[in-house]
Amino acid sequence: MMRKHFAWMISLPVAVQCGDVLWSGIFNSSASVANFDEWSWSNQIAPWQWYIHGTGNTSDYLGLSSDFKNPADTSDAQGIRISIDGTSFWNGQTMERSEIIPQTSENLGSGRLFYHFSLMTNNINPPNPKFEHQIAFFESHFTELKYGLLSGDSASEDNTLRWCVSGTTEWSTQLEAGNWYNFAYDIDFDAQSVSLWASNGSDPLTAVVTGVSASTSTNSADWHVGELRLDNGGTDSAAEDWFWSGIFVENAPITATIAGPFAGQSE
Repeated sequence: MMRKHFAWMISLPVAVQCGDVLWSGIFNSSASVANFDEWSWSNQIAPWQWYIHGTGNTSDYLGLSSDFKNPADTSDAQGIRISIDGTSFWNGQTMERSEIIPQTSENLGSGRLFYHFSLMTNNINPPNPKFEHQIAFFESHFTELKYGLLSGDSASEDNTLRWCVSGTTEWSTQLEAGNWYNFAYDIDFDAQSVSLWASNGSDPLTAVVTGVSASTSTNSADWHVGELRLDNGGTDSAAEDWFWSGIFVENAPITATIAGPFAGQSE
């Protein structure tokens, strides 16, 4: 079957700064929210699947703007806002969910790969620390970020942003509005281990945790970029905005600069 792509994504060059980019979620200046609605199960256009969301309009849950990206990222022309609110219930579930997933024919589950993204929140529509959020997760949850009060904890709230491997916290920090958190999951699918690279703002990525054993696996279509919020026995319909940029997957060696794999090529 002919591979189809959104025209508004930056094309992959023959060579990039460091590793070879296998899949790119980088947004150029032509990208619009309406493009996401072109995807369907009968029209699987790369690079994003868009089906896990609530009953509202796509623009309720997704937004694109140059204001939504890490300023140090010069590969993206725009970042993406991924929001959840009191309408974000998918498929009859009680969890609030807004998630985009790679659409690709590439194998994103072998060898040593780096899954990159940057993440920010702000004081307008902030995340609720009383609820557990699962962020940038694989369906088996072998690695993911979590934010907020973990389900089952006895405290009233928790402002911790944490990186987990198989449900165990391996790295954490306090979430600060307006700060860009940069991450790369360093996944060795052959060695069955995961490491984390991280930084703040424009600082280059550095390895902060290395060599954690995990049952690493993916079908190349189960990395959920966005937020799943558990109900934790309560409800809150207020909107939460999370801002993302620099989303791509590459072979080793890592692109550590936050400018990204196509630095200066944003259109």
